[in-house]
Amino acid sequence: MSFAWSSPSPASTVLYQASIETPAELAEGVAAALESAMSPAALAVTLFDKGAGRAEVSAHYAAEPCAEELAALIQEAALGRHGLGAWRVEPLPDQDWVRISQSMRPPVRAGRFLVHGSHDRHRVPRARFAIEIDAGQAFGTAHHASTRGCLLALDELIKRRRPRRVLDIGTGTGILAIASAKALRVKVKACDNDPVAVAIAADNARQNRVGSRVSVVKANGLAHPDLRHTRPELLLANLLLGPLLDLAPAMARAVAPGGAVVLSGITQGQSPAVEARFGSLGFRLERRILLDGWTTLLLVRRSMGKVRRPRLIATVGGLTRQSHVSKLR
Repeated sequence: MSFAWSSPSPASTVLYQASIETPAELAEGVAAALESAMSPAALAVTLFDKGAGRAEVSAHYAAEPCAEELAALIQEAALGRHGLGAWRVEPLPDQDWVRISQSMRPPVRAGRFLVHGSHDRHRVPRARFAIEIDAGQAFGTAHHASTRGCLLALDELIKRRRPRRVLDIGTGTGILAIASAKALRVKVKACDNDPVAVAIAADNARQNRVGSRVSVVKANGLAHPDLRHTRPELLLANLLLGPLLDLAPAMARAVAPGGAVVLSGITQGQSPAVEARFGSLGFRLERRILLDGWTTLLLVRRSMGKVRRPRLIATVGGLTRQSHVSKLR
């Protein structure tokens, strides 16, 4: 990976744009990594499809970003894959790049859920499965495959069962808590270890008219008095591999027998470790959703009842295909 830098002119310029060309299948992961990183903290992130299997990801910063930090972020997001272009970092005129980048994000559909930004509010009617989320300082806008996978899993789940108690761990923008509150019309508890995310999630819940149903607290995992005795029938956790493995025992203790967990933030290669960890704690796999190299798992805590064969849900060329699988690998 290499970098190309432009020096600012003597005129006053306060914003910088860092851009990189990537294979299309890596672009969402790179954009999500830049968007959620606290250092360097991006004001806005944009993604452009350039065709021919290539995309360009750009991030805007209030100060000149550190090349080493950017390189580390992208290498981790790209999972060691090749095909990344050279970074270009250049000063920009002082404009409202957050607003501009948000206007470039189209609505995203995940099952019955439709996620859109405030710039599309006039084109999307307020409805039970419509969610308004703007890109900002917290992760979760449904443009990333892990968030979209969680929404798909939630949509599938609530067609068959109606959880009355829901907990969203690592809520970010609050999108999964909001989706649960709107679709199920129940009270939802949510938490995040980032106070900025907690404030954003609570504000988004109010914006989506479910502020009275969504309670957001700052907590590391389930370590909060409001969460310790929660017995969710549905637990959502769009995290990363390490936190999912570390929190697995606490989740197993928390989830009610027969309850479900939706887990994401992991790649296809990391999925077997998570499945094995939760399987050893009494969960069975019910769905595995694959989107752009990212995996979302729907697992159910074992109870007396018939064990259903899991199904694989994968997207190929924008189409969803389902098939029964008799062996998990």
